Amino acid sequence: MPRPIGWIGTIDDEGRPNLAPYSFFNAVSGMPPTFVFAPAAGTRRDTLDNVRTTREFTVNIVTEVVAEAMNATAASLPAGIDEFEHSGLTAVTGSEVAAPLVAEARANFECRVVDIVDIPDSAAHTLVIGIASVIHIDNNLLDAEKLHVDQANLGAIGRHAGTLYSRSSDQFSLDRPE
Repeated sequence: MPRPIGWIGTIDDEGRPNLAPYSFFNAVSGMPPTFVFAPAAGTRRDTLDNVRTTREFTVNIVTEVVAEAMNATAASLPAGIDEFEHSGLTAVTGSEVAAPLVAEARANFECRVVDIVDIPDSAAHTLVIGIASVIHIDNNLLDAEKLHVDQANLGAIGRHAGTLYSRSSDQFSLDRPE
C-alpha cells in the first residue's frame, strides 16, 4: 500500500537547513491540522536532533515533479550538509517557523512540535507530532467552491516498499452512507 511522503524541513541550532523524506508520515487531524512522522530509532538523524532542539519543522508535499530531488535528499549525507543545495532545491523561510520550506513544493505546512514519543524498541521509531500554524498551497490547486485541494492536479506520490513509488492520479469516488 502506498504511504504518503512527508518531506520534512528543519534547521539546526546553528541555523543550518536540513531536508529529508519520511514515508512513515501522515496527517492525523484536520482541526487543528496535525501531522506525525517517525524517524528511525537507533541511528543518528539530523531531523530528529533538530526537532528536539528547535521544536519546529515544515512538511512539504512530494509530487512527481520533484520526485528525483526528494530521492536525492534521502541520501545519508554528513551532518551539516545542506540537502537543499545538494538536490538543487530552493529553501524558503517560513512566516512563523525558522525551518525551511521547499519552494518547488505545491503545498507546505509550518509546524510546531507538540510531542515527541520515543517508542520503546530498538528496531522501532520515534514519533514526532506537530500542529500546523501556517498552510501554503498553490492557488491553482484550490477548489474554492468545495474548499478542497484538487488532488489530481496536485500530483502527489506515495512510497511503497524498496524503490517503488506510485502516483495519486488513479482516483475514484464513493458517496458516504448516511
